[in-house]
Amino acid sequence: MKVSKLALASLMVFGLAAFSNNNAVVNAQEEEVVDAVADAVEEEEEEDPFTVVPEIDDPESVNMPDLGEDAEEHKFDADVKQVMDIVINSLYQNKDVFLRELISNASDALDKIRFLSLTDKSVLGDTPEMEMRITFDKEAKTITIRDTGVGMTRNELVENLGTVAKSGTTNFVNAAGGKTGDLANQIGQFGVGFYSSFLVASRVQVASKHNDEESQFVWQSDAKGDFSVSTDPRGNTLGRGSEITLFIKEKEKTDFLDEGGLERIIKRYSEFVTFPILLYKEKIDYIEIPLSEDEAADEAEEIFDEDKDDEDGVEDEPVIAKTKTEKVVTYEYERVNEERAIWARPKDTVKDEDYQAFFKTVAKGYATDPMRWIHFDAEGSVNFKSILFLPDEKGADMMSPIQTQDKNGLKLYVRNVLINDEFKDLMPKWMNFIKGVVDSDDLSLNVNRETLQHNKIIQSVGKKCQQKSIAMMKNLAKEPMPEPDLEDDDDEEDIARKTKLMVHPYIKFWKLFGQQIKWGVIDDYSNRDKLTKLLRYTSSKSDGELISMDDYVSRMKEWQTQIFFITALSEDEAKESPFLGKFNKKDVEVLYLTEPIDEWTIPHLKDYDGKSMTLITKDGVVIGDEDEDLEEKRKKFYKKKFIGLTKRLKEIYGKKVSKIKISNIAEGDAALFVSSKHGGSANSDRIMRGQSFQNKGIVIKPKIMEINPRHPFITKLLALLETDPESDDTMDAAWMLYDTTCMNTGYEIENIAVSHNSLGTYVH
Repeated sequence: MKVSKLALASLMVFGLAAFSNNNAVVNAQEEEVVDAVADAVEEEEEEDPFTVVPEIDDPESVNMPDLGEDAEEHKFDADVKQVMDIVINSLYQNKDVFLRELISNASDALDKIRFLSLTDKSVLGDTPEMEMRITFDKEAKTITIRDTGVGMTRNELVENLGTVAKSGTTNFVNAAGGKTGDLANQIGQFGVGFYSSFLVASRVQVASKHNDEESQFVWQSDAKGDFSVSTDPRGNTLGRGSEITLFIKEKEKTDFLDEGGLERIIKRYSEFVTFPILLYKEKIDYIEIPLSEDEAADEAEEIFDEDKDDEDGVEDEPVIAKTKTEKVVTYEYERVNEERAIWARPKDTVKDEDYQAFFKTVAKGYATDPMRWIHFDAEGSVNFKSILFLPDEKGADMMSPIQTQDKNGLKLYVRNVLINDEFKDLMPKWMNFIKGVVDSDDLSLNVNRETLQHNKIIQSVGKKCQQKSIAMMKNLAKEPMPEPDLEDDDDEEDIARKTKLMVHPYIKFWKLFGQQIKWGVIDDYSNRDKLTKLLRYTSSKSDGELISMDDYVSRMKEWQTQIFFITALSEDEAKESPFLGKFNKKDVEVLYLTEPIDEWTIPHLKDYDGKSMTLITKDGVVIGDEDEDLEEKRKKFYKKKFIGLTKRLKEIYGKKVSKIKISNIAEGDAALFVSSKHGGSANSDRIMRGQSFQNKGIVIKPKIMEINPRHPFITKLLALLETDPESDDTMDAAWMLYDTTCMNTGYEIENIAVSHNSLGTYVH
């Protein structure tokens, strides 16, 4: 690299300034350096008109390269000035969008020249390459983005970069509404992407060469209200295309004047841009070079001294090195966007391994191949391309509770350029496990996050992606069971064992993401009916196998009009529930709902396929095959017989129970505790107690006791109450009934010590 007198002088200035206690005071030695800088400027002005000189009194400011003699100064359009004022003076959290926008502009320029070259190869001239090159200079504090696109004429530099006619900034200003809260996400939106340069740069220079003009032109501005345009005094250095040089602000140089930082930004936003993006990168190599005569002599002398110190006395032939290793630093351009946008390719040209590799690019951190995927082109009122994936594992981003997960799995692109990878409204929260990309040419690059939420195109795209995702899950559920991997010498026993071990792919999917589906039933009204078909539960007849709602309905009794279910903390607990007695006796299937989220899912399912959903631990459950006249007579008989018992027990239990009645479904137990029709179940009470710190703030509604009039214990308790209602035996029996029923039906015993005492007394 050529180091000019001017650059050396500039470095001297900054070196001395770094040790000065007061930058406003320049000592005599510094003044000599200032004079040297001035002399260097005068000496090199003709030789290097584009040398950048930092101003001594303000490290944030630079002297821009000289313009040509025909330089003209222009005022920015009023709206443009307002936009740049917003850009520069607002607080932004995402300044790296500037590079995304400039690369997007360069890609558009390359697209234009590629299109022209299809019918006229001569437009490429001596510059057939269609690419972007990005360099940075820490000393000069600059970043340069150069493309070989269509370029701009002098008039286009003025029109495109200085007036509202081309920038579309009126829309930006209106959208901003005078607020600056989230404007970082609006920069580059509404066609003002170029102005995002001033997020990180104090001044910007654009050099451009268009085929329609012989000369190359330069545009310069410091965003303070005006800009200048002239013929480039360097001549035609580009051949064709544009070169944007950003003079980086002092406070931004650490983040952006860095090879790793620039590569990170490019790969995040622009890794799928069609044209090559080449970054000027440092390369370090180590080479062996011969030692000089003096170095060889020193090496031999050092080995001789070591041999003299050797205590074993054995003399070996000394090995004298003839070469040395030297670090060599070179710089070269390296492409950083190797990934291809496979969604833009015809589906029949994309292989499975291409999809699998692409999935791992899009879904960072996933080690396994996706379970299934769908690649589609949507055409109609909105045109877009998309690839959606069903993962084969849970990523680290899905380990937290569903309601706290707020990242969307889809990346939104416009013409291969990433617009947003955290937009939450493209897909509902429950679909955050769906990974993939959406790319729409109909969607402007120029949209902010707030506008996206109300954008009809986005809403249409999101709806279509949701439909495709649900269809992908439904198709997975319909797939036949895979065949086991059999060996030639497998016997019937081996075949049976391997077949039994096979797991349907949808069941694997359900075990990974079933909770998300249930959350969708709660939260996604528009898709609730479709999602209900995807639900899977075990049941009293499924022998541990997961079944669908359709499976249950197909096995219902002819007279059955309800889908019965029970909630519990585990399948084993559900199997042992006393509520199942009569259902098992009548061979009526009951679904087991064993996850906490089920308590909130089922209330959103009033019915399925015309069958009402019935929790069997609620009050007033009727199985449906009873003889109504016979049941009415039986009810009246038992109510009359046990009226004294029910009244006395209510007096004993007080507010612990809301009422006591004769049970319809109790089979083998003396009593059951049920919840009211609109109250929470025992299982939901336990869940809320577990989630509440020290049970504070949780109000548990009184439960209903249903007694079994045919149980011997109830008969004996009735006799005790009739003969000696106030005796200790009667009271102990009553409380033992209460505590035992609490334990059997999942309710909490309020006082364990008293419960043990009464049980011991009754047994004694």
